[in-house]
Amino acid sequence: MLKSIAMALTLVVSGGAPAQETAPLDWAPCPGDKIGMECADLRVPVDWSKPEGRRITLKLGRLKATGRAEGSALVAYGGPGAPGIAYTEPIVDTWAGLRKRMHVVVWDTRGYGEQFRGRSTGLPCVWTRVPIPAAPRDDAEWGRLSDTNRGLAEACRHKDPELFANMSSADHARDMEAIRKALGDGGLNYYGASYAGFYGQAYARLFPGQVRTMVLDGTWNHSPADWGKEVEAMARSNERSLTRFFDWCATGGCRDVPRKWRSLVAGADREPVRAADGVAYTGRDLRSFAVSSARQGRAAWPGLAAAIRKAHGGDASAFLPARGARYPDQATGVTECTDWPRPTSRSALDAMTARLRKAAPNAGAANTMATAGLACVGWPVPVTNPPAPLPKTLPPLLGAGAWGESDAVTRAMSTVPGSVTITHDGPGHTLYTSNPCARTHIDRYLTDKTLPPTPAKC
Repeated sequence: MLKSIAMALTLVVSGGAPAQETAPLDWAPCPGDKIGMECADLRVPVDWSKPEGRRITLKLGRLKATGRAEGSALVAYGGPGAPGIAYTEPIVDTWAGLRKRMHVVVWDTRGYGEQFRGRSTGLPCVWTRVPIPAAPRDDAEWGRLSDTNRGLAEACRHKDPELFANMSSADHARDMEAIRKALGDGGLNYYGASYAGFYGQAYARLFPGQVRTMVLDGTWNHSPADWGKEVEAMARSNERSLTRFFDWCATGGCRDVPRKWRSLVAGADREPVRAADGVAYTGRDLRSFAVSSARQGRAAWPGLAAAIRKAHGGDASAFLPARGARYPDQATGVTECTDWPRPTSRSALDAMTARLRKAAPNAGAANTMATAGLACVGWPVPVTNPPAPLPKTLPPLLGAGAWGESDAVTRAMSTVPGSVTITHDGPGHTLYTSNPCARTHIDRYLTDKTLPPTPAKC
């Protein structure tokens, strides 16, 4: 469901709870290394509820501190799974400031193996991207959707049922705890961006006493008390993205576009609008593309206005992506379907869709977990890591994000007293790697536990 490469940083420093004694990691130069990185293996249970059972290998990488080391920084990339070692190479300079005081350690997340260039134990199946399913119109279509999703899942699950069933963000969080113990430095400070922010939220619920500091950058709220209200908040965020675009049109020479947009999607809900190569887009498809484009800001808005006008005239070809799938799509949800609530019935889905269209008349349910969750209907593994509020006993957390993301992360941290969010009034996905102002605040917080003053704007 998320296409951008994003980062998650875990920092382990002195001052936390005592680490359990473990055998020291055996660091050696990484194969094919180009940036001075060392590698080590860590064996962990495939099923954390069976600690004496089968084990898998996590591949760790380390960039040693350039100054006097005060601890270790563990970096993971979202996705939800990504090869930390391979992805660190092109952004190694990002860590220069932090490396003055910390070792930087990465790991390749469990399950996401060779297909993702990962070196940890992989799930030997082929992840594919599939169009987000249409909402079933009757019980027969609901049954067919369930059967289709289960078939896609089983093609992957049967290769390694045990690993398939233990791929949630909570499983990644337990791996993080094993790494923290192996490093032996003490308490955990976590910077989680994009999907890896869910690792952090899961870790905070599982191991609140081990958290020293935690940063959630450009992620979403996996910690609400009311899931329905959170999905509604997602829809309202998408609506604000379109509202920004429409407000720009009011002064940017496209005053006709908001009216044409509403007419376009209403008509496409009844009869899909044709594009090139036989593609036809429903109103939900168009909403999904438009929300994604509107979130990109002024650089994308003229093209979106032109696409709406053209589609209103009967040709939706301008909505065809230049690359990738022709329809709004998402990856096989091996992790996602264990993390997020899924529709339980057609009537519940219809009620949620109606609620979201009322909250967000222009955006509707598009690009929310209400639509993304359709791919998990019939999934052979249950939701094992459901959303839940963060413990109030956590130390103050630091959030960060651009449009929409800063609001979501603030909601995630709302139960933790003293938490602060760094906001960027503009488009983008995560702030640490692209925003020096945010990076300075984040580094200071992770190393010294110093939160920025509020309001914190970058």
